[in-house]
Amino acid sequence: MIISGLSLYAGAAVAVGLFDVLPPLIVAWFRISAAALILLAVLRPSPRSFIGRSGAQAAVYGIATMGMNMSFYEAIARLPLGTVVALEFLGPVVVAALGSRSIRDWVALGLAAAGVLVISGAVWSTSASGLFFALLAGGLWAVYILIGTRIVGGVGKPMESMTVGFSIAAVVALPAIWLLWPTSVDLPAPQLFGLAMGLGVLSALIPYSLDQVVMRMAGSSYFALLQALLPVTAALLGAVVLGQWLTGPELLGIVLVVAAVGLRRPSSA
Repeated sequence: MIISGLSLYAGAAVAVGLFDVLPPLIVAWFRISAAALILLAVLRPSPRSFIGRSGAQAAVYGIATMGMNMSFYEAIARLPLGTVVALEFLGPVVVAALGSRSIRDWVALGLAAAGVLVISGAVWSTSASGLFFALLAGGLWAVYILIGTRIVGGVGKPMESMTVGFSIAAVVALPAIWLLWPTSVDLPAPQLFGLAMGLGVLSALIPYSLDQVVMRMAGSSYFALLQALLPVTAALLGAVVLGQWLTGPELLGIVLVVAAVGLRRPSSA
């Protein structure tokens, strides 16, 4: 999970640098599309995997992942990386609530929710739109966890489903990307392609592949609370790489979210 977070948010730090050249939505599309191209080349799924129930489930997974990425990138274009990651944890909190079994679980969820509320109050005056996109990313994150857990728990091939889902999402979003594409891009095409491939590997291929392994081992409820480790990873990378030092309330919110992890035990998953 920590390796997944480091890869994911290292890629996000790279993406922030691209926001001066391309809109966040296009950068997010590059992230998923590049991963889809790599997966298609390696796995070569059969055409049958794109149709039927498994194809539809993979499409929902892919579109939710694409939407989560687009919302996340719009949010980090407006707010610090660590703050956004903590805010979007509201999605995993809801998923964990669906699978809760004890008072300990509810206390953990309450701490996480309190952390999200503290951070929300701290950033409302800074960027209401950033807050909206972060919470939207959290909602789509919940869908990602629920559908992803079904996929890895099914009889199909999870990596093939991820390939199909990412490919469908990339094609579905293509018309919007065409309309949003700027008239000029101050970056040579080979360099842009290389950065897109790097984003695909760092921010999608590695973390989402590792997520599927953890989902299979832990289940959706415990996986959701394991994700609470990510705000710390994101806050550290944001500070070190991007110079985004957080305020006292933002740090308090992150501490509350991480405290929720300490109350959650693997045996209760």
